[in-house]
Amino acid sequence: MNEIAKPAQRSRAAKWSRRGFIGAGVLAGGTLLIGVAVRPGNPVGKLGSLVAGGQGEQLINSWLKIDADNIVTAIVPHCEMGQGAHSVLAQMLADELDADWSLVRVMQAPADGSYVVTDTIRGFVAQGTLGAPDWLEPTWNGLFTRIGRLADGMITGGSSSVRTTGQHTMRIAGAAARQMLVGAAARAWGVPAAEITTAGSVLSHKASGRSAPYARFAAAAAEEDMPQTPALKAPGDYRLMGTDAPRTDIPAKVNGTASFGIDAVVTGQTMTYAAVRRAPVPGTRVAKMDASAAKAMPGVLQILNMGDFLAVVADSYWQAQQALNAITAEYTAPESSIRSSQDQFARFSAALDEAGEAGGKEVIALGDAKGAMAGAARKISADYQVPYLAHAPLEPMNATVWVRDGKCEIWTSTQVPLMARSAAAKALDISADDVTMHHPLLGGGFGRRLEVDYVIMAARIGQATGYPVKMIWSREEDTQKGLFRCADMSRFTGGLDARGRLVAYNNVFTQRNDPADACDCAFYDIPNKSIRVAEAELHLPFAAFRSVDHSQQAFFIESFIDEAAQAAGRDPLEFRLAMLGQSPRHKAVLEKAAAMAGWSTRPAAGRGRGIALTESFGTIVAEVVEVDMSSGKPRATNVWCAADPGFAMNPDGFRNQMEGGIVFGLTAALYGEISLRDGAVEQGNFHDYKLLRMDECPAIAVEIINGKHEKLGGAGEPGLPPVAPALANAIFAATAKRIRALPISKHFA
Repeated sequence: MNEIAKPAQRSRAAKWSRRGFIGAGVLAGGTLLIGVAVRPGNPVGKLGSLVAGGQGEQLINSWLKIDADNIVTAIVPHCEMGQGAHSVLAQMLADELDADWSLVRVMQAPADGSYVVTDTIRGFVAQGTLGAPDWLEPTWNGLFTRIGRLADGMITGGSSSVRTTGQHTMRIAGAAARQMLVGAAARAWGVPAAEITTAGSVLSHKASGRSAPYARFAAAAAEEDMPQTPALKAPGDYRLMGTDAPRTDIPAKVNGTASFGIDAVVTGQTMTYAAVRRAPVPGTRVAKMDASAAKAMPGVLQILNMGDFLAVVADSYWQAQQALNAITAEYTAPESSIRSSQDQFARFSAALDEAGEAGGKEVIALGDAKGAMAGAARKISADYQVPYLAHAPLEPMNATVWVRDGKCEIWTSTQVPLMARSAAAKALDISADDVTMHHPLLGGGFGRRLEVDYVIMAARIGQATGYPVKMIWSREEDTQKGLFRCADMSRFTGGLDARGRLVAYNNVFTQRNDPADACDCAFYDIPNKSIRVAEAELHLPFAAFRSVDHSQQAFFIESFIDEAAQAAGRDPLEFRLAMLGQSPRHKAVLEKAAAMAGWSTRPAAGRGRGIALTESFGTIVAEVVEVDMSSGKPRATNVWCAADPGFAMNPDGFRNQMEGGIVFGLTAALYGEISLRDGAVEQGNFHDYKLLRMDECPAIAVEIINGKHEKLGGAGEPGLPPVAPALANAIFAATAKRIRALPISKHFA
């Protein structure tokens, strides 16, 4: 048996919360460093050879370089997984720089610790430090850069790229570089800097008739002191921000030259391939195996029993997978008594029963929920449940690894390259400095690639073989043995007064992860609330899913709000609007979606419309779904979406993300279910883990409200949460059948 130490748990700091950072010791007492010592200055000397080693390239500051042909390259620390982050971050930098967009390129920042998402950390952990006074900004910037390096803080998640790194790093980098270029030109021309203008990557001095491309002064600009708080443009001065600038990653994806993790090839080396099989039930390990048939198969190089998984290394992936399929194995007994989905939900139900009307951990309390409930004219109650879900990215989990001479080289698609580097180093018992990460494009992530389990597996295989090996999970392995959006159950009790107003709101549920406030609908004027969590065991391992807890909580909350409207005898739209007196932006979004859908008109016979309102990751979204029930089964025909992200930096890209979130959410609502039998996942591939097909996709209309340009919201996740409750509410409107458990398709089998 080739067995290596059990993989380490992911760092607590990866939870990206203030509590997580304190728990990891990063913000605790003696490590909080404030002072000139942590101010970063302009580290172009240290970074130049790393990111600007090409002919004629000059690094102006950490985030951009200019070459002899006047090409501006934005160096982006977030990954590109189809969400368009690379392009829009470059767009924000280029606008502040006054660059010609046709001359802008994007470079993935190296994953060696030199680049961390400083302002993403600040946004999640200490938002109040953003926009600090000029004299304090360098200190905060330096402090959180150090924290980021301690926490392996190079992460793409939480719909954070644009609203943190874009708003507080890339824009500042572009504005600072512009100021530095102007300063260099002013000195060379002997004119006041205030007289120099910039546009289209060209510096101009009208009085003397001089002009020059940025490239001419790039080297001199790099010698300028880097301003930490340069003046940023007001929305009225934007030239690129707020426009549908073409994405920089699309051409390569269209012509097939884009490189993803699964495309990795080790130059000059013969590639080998590994197929893997984990134990089918969480918490179990390989007890024994029979690999006699596999050993006799052609192309097989090694068969590895790693304890928690089996691996076959062969000349091709097909050979490796076929040999793996020929291995029989027995596993240790599971520790959990949960054997079926029914067992899992029974565990949830028992936790809710035990919590009762006041038990569990209260996470949000407002007013006197108990007293208001006792005095309510009418009480309503409902239980809701959602199943486990798989992430199902198009590119399966994979990593190419070469371990040799005490060093490790890794090529993989990951949302957390520095955490992956550290985890691999720990598994191999080497320094992280001896691990080189190659960080290509991602073929989908949806939160699954925030975890590093597959990278650790590949590193262990690489150590056991000693030659380059590409590990690929089969689709079955990806579906059955991965990490999952958790199942959950939620119980509501509500109290209505004599006028039909929701005056008491009591909710308890079993799973609370991130964001911590996803369980609250704070924008509604509900005077008395008690929201609690009654924790219950999860059988399957958890990983963040697109929109995280909002994917469950929005279905729970907006379904219950609809039931409250029904009990009050009110129109669902009017019932919600009456509770939005203190939330004008939410009210505007809800009214916009309703107007788009023609809410006041009756739908055709056999059809119904449902509505839902959510706020997640700083973006307010309302969606109306129209469903056709004429066939006896639900078919979503239209989705109208209104969204307020504060300001959409690239409206076309923002709409794309809303559309993607809606389709992703419809898939989960209609079909998504990972079920259990004998403790293992039943589903295996897309034939029984169904996704929404093109011919099932509704017409989708998206309208954007730019409601608060000072505070941006995210795009990748906020489109998902409202669609499930809006669809369920539409089904009720059409049929009077209330859906309280997902997936919806099970109710119409």
